[in-house]
This record gives sequence, structure tokens and C-alpha cells, in this order.
Amino acid sequence: MKRRQKLLIGLFLLLATAACRHNYTPKPRGFFRIEFPEKSYHPLPAGYPYQFDVPGYATVVPDTDASAEPYWINLSIPQYKAEIHLSYKKIEGNLGIFTEESRQLAYKHTVKADGIEEQLFINPQQKVFGTIYKIKGNAASPMQFYLTDSVRHFLRGSFYIREVPNIDSLKPVIDFLEPDLVRMIESTKWVR
Repeated sequence: MKRRQKLLIGLFLLLATAACRHNYTPKPRGFFRIEFPEKSYHPLPAGYPYQFDVPGYATVVPDTDASAEPYWINLSIPQYKAEIHLSYKKIEGNLGIFTEESRQLAYKHTVKADGIEEQLFINPQQKVFGTIYKIKGNAASPMQFYLTDSVRHFLRGSFYIREVPNIDSLKPVIDFLEPDLVRMIESTKWVR
């Protein structure tokens, strides 16, 4: 009888532990909801050889880097830890060098990028031509571009978010700010 009791108790404990097993499914990681302001734009302040529409929530800040040249600026959007770096060069027979440098700087992100989409930009009325690089994936810069009139002006832009690149959490901010960059590119004019 003792053997039968031990067997029944063992069977009961085995069934009890099997019944208590619970398949644990973790919740997917969530991210904070981001509130975006209404879109508004104003012209870039005068004094630059280029002009474009600036988002209302961006601040124009002169580039203070040691290697900065005249007319280099940053558009700062602190609430999203975003910056758009703009560097201007005067063309003096070196357009090919500038366009190749821009392409190389965009393609430096291929280490982390899932892909790079190139899009030509042409605005013959304002004599603004260029290339937009949309960098997909966990790259530090989701978008870069250059604009030129092919004769005198060359403007290069890089969009950065100062946060660890994680496309899942940054995508809403990128999707919100990308149309602002497109508007900036489409509204670019040369002043001098």
C-alpha cells in the first residue's frame, strides 16, 4: 500500500506542477507617445546666399565648429533632438568634387543602413538642382542632400537625430520631420 500511495502522490505532484506551468508571453516593448505641433513655416533670415522655408519649431543657429565656413548653419529642433546641418560652398570649377564628397558622406552610412534611395531634384525656374539621399534603417542620418545651380552655389544638408539610432522609436519623428526637409529643398532659391 505504501508503494501505491507514493506512486499516487508522485503522480499528483507531477500533474500539479504540469498544470501550474504557464506560458509566459512578454509584452512587446512600447514607446512614449509623441505630440507633434501643427506645421508652420517662415523664411530663412536675410543675409545668406540661399533662401528657403524654415519650420516654425526650428531655430537657425550659426555653425560654431572650428572647420565651419561662412554661411554654414544648423537648424536645431531641440524637442526632438534633431538637427539639420547646412554647409555652403561657392563653386569655382570644383562642382564634381563637391558632389562626390556629398555622395561619399551619404554612403558612409551603409554600414548601418538597410538601403539608400537616391532621388534627383530639379527646379529649373529657380535653377536649383540636386540629389536627395534617403537612408533607410538604423543609420545616424536618415536623410541627406545637396543642391546647386551648377555655376556658383552649392548647399549640402544632413539631417541627424541625436539619439541612439533605433528605427522603431525614431520613425514617428523622422516621418514628421522629413516633409519639412522636402519643403526646405523645394523652396530653396539663390539670393546672390
